[in-house]
Amino acid sequence: MEKKITVLPGDGIGPEVVTAAVEVLQAIAKKYNHIFHFAYGAIGGTAIDQFSDPLPQQTIDLGEESDAILLGAVGGPKWDNNPSELRPELGLLRIRKHFDLFSNLRPVQAIPSMLKSSPLKEDIVKNVDLLIVRELTGGLYFGERHRTHDEALDSLTYTRPEIERIVDNAFKLARLRRKKLTSVDKANVLDTSRLWREIVEEKKASYPDVEVEHSLVDSTAMKLITDPSSYDVIVTENMFGDILSDEASVITGSLGVLPSASMRGDHFGLYEPVHGSAPEIAGKGIANPAATILSAAMLLNYSFELAEEAKAIEKAVAAVFEKGYFTGDMAPKGTTALSTNDWTEKVIAEIDASFVREESNSY
Repeated sequence: MEKKITVLPGDGIGPEVVTAAVEVLQAIAKKYNHIFHFAYGAIGGTAIDQFSDPLPQQTIDLGEESDAILLGAVGGPKWDNNPSELRPELGLLRIRKHFDLFSNLRPVQAIPSMLKSSPLKEDIVKNVDLLIVRELTGGLYFGERHRTHDEALDSLTYTRPEIERIVDNAFKLARLRRKKLTSVDKANVLDTSRLWREIVEEKKASYPDVEVEHSLVDSTAMKLITDPSSYDVIVTENMFGDILSDEASVITGSLGVLPSASMRGDHFGLYEPVHGSAPEIAGKGIANPAATILSAAMLLNYSFELAEEAKAIEKAVAAVFEKGYFTGDMAPKGTTALSTNDWTEKVIAEIDASFVREESNSY
């Protein structure tokens, strides 16, 4: 297989963790006889510095010519006082909208070696394996806005087609997992949520093998803390998904190990770690690249349909953690911390070793 990937390192630790993910992808390409071409572009604060634009046209053009996008992180205090049109985060909103990346996928899975770092009891988090499907291009973040000195307005609008496509997507993903879908809304207050709930009820007839439940966003937020393992796939609108996915991200012990994907109707997607740019540790070589490496695995799985290769990366990352290897940003007290580069080499070594074992077993 031959594919082109646009790489957007971004700000803070973004360049460091993206470099790690690209090295892992190159190792996979070598082992499985693929060819991946990487084209680099700018987004966020670095793009503002270079082009006075958080998403320059050059970056959009690169994405248009690629099969997928791998992104690091954007933002940092350097740009906090910029006017709204020159904020790094605007680059993310615009790239999602331009490429119609309406479906954001955030898996949250317990990692045994990190359970002691969770703010919750180990018995509560040890079996967590859920997927949050967030609508990404509609709702409050993209609605009409108005501001005067004494008044502000943000409008929340959803159309039937916008809801239908994200709900269909969530049902299909639930079919690939444990066949349980939780639709989250605020139907006791909001008309948009009532429309959302009506459409889920209509759609479930087409997916009779999937168990469906409706849940208000406030009770869902509570249950994510008290019984997170009860969830399989959660689907919700943009703002609720933003909040719930950030809440869920700390359940298993570290925000720094969770990947994400933002997809449109075909196989094209943008893949990025859930964590931020962490400018306080940028350049120190201590950032853990697991979330970006796992985002690269999602890229292989969802955009390139290379499930075996994606699973090889996931197993390698899990094995490195299980063997007690951590980077300086998350090393437990009393353990030896590896650099970002050395930790990445451990992952690549696991991929190589696994590949050798599989070849040996085939004889």
